[in-house]
Amino acid sequence: MDFLINVGLPVSLAIIMLSLGIGLEIADFRRVLTRKYPFAIGALCQVVLLPIAAFATVKLLGLPPEIAVGFMLLSFCPGGVTSNILTKFAKGDVALSVSLTAVISILSILTVPILAAWTIAHFMGEDAPEVSITGLAIAMFLITTLPVAIGISVRRFATGFANRIEGGLSKLAGALFLLIVIAAVAGNWQLFIENLGIMGTGLVSLNIALLLIGLGVSRAANLSWAECKSISIDTGIQNSTLGLTLAALITGTETGFSTLALPSAVYGVTMYVVVFPFLLWFRKR
Repeated sequence: MDFLINVGLPVSLAIIMLSLGIGLEIADFRRVLTRKYPFAIGALCQVVLLPIAAFATVKLLGLPPEIAVGFMLLSFCPGGVTSNILTKFAKGDVALSVSLTAVISILSILTVPILAAWTIAHFMGEDAPEVSITGLAIAMFLITTLPVAIGISVRRFATGFANRIEGGLSKLAGALFLLIVIAAVAGNWQLFIENLGIMGTGLVSLNIALLLIGLGVSRAANLSWAECKSISIDTGIQNSTLGLTLAALITGTETGFSTLALPSAVYGVTMYVVVFPFLLWFRKR
């Protein structure tokens, strides 16, 4: 189990972020300057409204402290490659989705450690583990930002090679993630069973709320329908592998996966069930 957490989890996340970087170009970052308004609306939904909705959910449901922290850690995670793929399937604005994922994933090395430290102190109080914001930021840089930068460089200087390995990287990352989710749930099976009802209800409710918040805010901002679909999906889909990794970085690996990892593990499965009807609706419009 420790090998899976110490090696498998960070490797899986690094592969996911590498596959994200390989799908990116410098133009995806430059596009933010030419599409400031849609990007600002998407960033508002992801960086501000998403954590607020998660905080309201855990307070409303009265979740146990560690489960509540797990919810919040998940809410701090950017969308990742999955949101880009689902946006393409929904016939949304893929370019906007990619730009949001690229920039917010890079910014997360600054936002996530600070927000994670505050969340743990707020919900766990005296039982909170000590969190090094600097250490967490360095770890996130090494397993998220650095692989993205390497992927972008590969795309820039070896485009043909990037095209050949992109699909295989995504499949490998998906297989590793599935293994990690199974291990996280199995390692906390009793807690999983005890909290499945309220945790499942909270995750599904939050997921639906986020999809609707992204859609509602972007519609109110008079964005195009394609842009609205993209922002809805990017707000409602989080990188649950990063949530699992954050839980491991914060609590250590002496006792396997911690309770903090459960929401991300369960969400990694339920998000597809929740988003599927939205995708069908989006695709038809």
